[in-house]
Amino acid sequence: MTALPTVDLTVYPFECDAFGHLNEASFLALFERARWDALAKGPGMDLFKRNQVWPAVRKATVEYRAGAFPGDVLSIETVLTDRGTTSFTMQHVAKRMQDGALIAEATLVFVCIDRAGRPTPIPDEVARALGGPRGTSRDPLRITAAGAELAVEVRGEGAPILFIHGFPFDRTMWRHQLAGLSRWKRIALDLRGAGGSSAPADGYSVARYADDIVQVLDTLGVERAVVCGLSLGGYILFELLRRHAGRVRAAVFCNTKATADTAEARRGRDEMAALAEREGSAAIAERLMPQLLAPATVAAQPDVVKHVREMINRTPVVGLVGALRALRDRPDSTPLLGSIGVPTLVIAGEDDQITPADGMRAMSQAIPSAQFAVIPAAGHLSPLEQPLATSRTVADFLEGLR
Repeated sequence: MTALPTVDLTVYPFECDAFGHLNEASFLALFERARWDALAKGPGMDLFKRNQVWPAVRKATVEYRAGAFPGDVLSIETVLTDRGTTSFTMQHVAKRMQDGALIAEATLVFVCIDRAGRPTPIPDEVARALGGPRGTSRDPLRITAAGAELAVEVRGEGAPILFIHGFPFDRTMWRHQLAGLSRWKRIALDLRGAGGSSAPADGYSVARYADDIVQVLDTLGVERAVVCGLSLGGYILFELLRRHAGRVRAAVFCNTKATADTAEARRGRDEMAALAEREGSAAIAERLMPQLLAPATVAAQPDVVKHVREMINRTPVVGLVGALRALRDRPDSTPLLGSIGVPTLVIAGEDDQITPADGMRAMSQAIPSAQFAVIPAAGHLSPLEQPLATSRTVADFLEGLR
């Protein structure tokens, strides 16, 4: 969690446009004022100067949620969502204190530069002041399910949405959605054999994963949740709809498909499992990385590339092998599509090599009244590669459920 405190700022008339409300440029200025006020209340406004670096904005995006007018007092929370070697990403969330309304959200990517304008590693003092990304720093709950101890992260209040990661990743792939979907109670777990969860020697299947999720919901006292699953997470979501349909309020399928593995694909799973047992997680990373990310991600987002590789490298071999066998043996969910009776959103990556967008479009057309969206410049990990577009798509879908 970021070490920067929440600050309260008043909206002044001179900050508003001719229509009497804050526009994008004014919001960026307001959020900049919030950052400096937070520094003043925390590590000091000269934090960067005394470390001889400067935070240059590389990218900024503002999402408007409601109008803000002169005299409104906005509570602005600053959250660090990602930190690499030279760059970091911060999200601002502005809420009106009078009624708690969400006014705007902004995501800004900064790169630390030196006096000559060259990227430079984030100094240790700055890193400590910023804190760790929320998705990786907070301690998860520990929930026991059929011989496994699952790491479960819970944030916020409201109607619940549960996120299921793909193979061979962990819950940190949802870090932007966990930070950004502030109107919902966000739940994300590490599947058995992944991330911070334990890795039993056996018992891996999509049915077992689905039962684990039901145990998590029971432990948290959640009767029904929106469930969002990516890749393997989508296969588990199909299993939930097959065996525990009453627990799913709505379904979000990301970068996944309904069909079972072909005979050739099953042989490929066995070969990859043998590779994992023979050479470890790093060999799986080398095998998978060329297929996972869009060319634009590889070219322009080295922090994402690093994060994906790290997720794979820290997955224990027993978890890799168990998940591969679960993938190999999963049932064909195509017959289920026409009977899905909950609101459904299908999200594809424009450049996804593993679950191509055309196949996902066809899948969505087989689900009654399903919505379909393609995320530009995204491969197999849309929520991580293009978090703003993916989060906005999910948020719009969730708003339709209210």
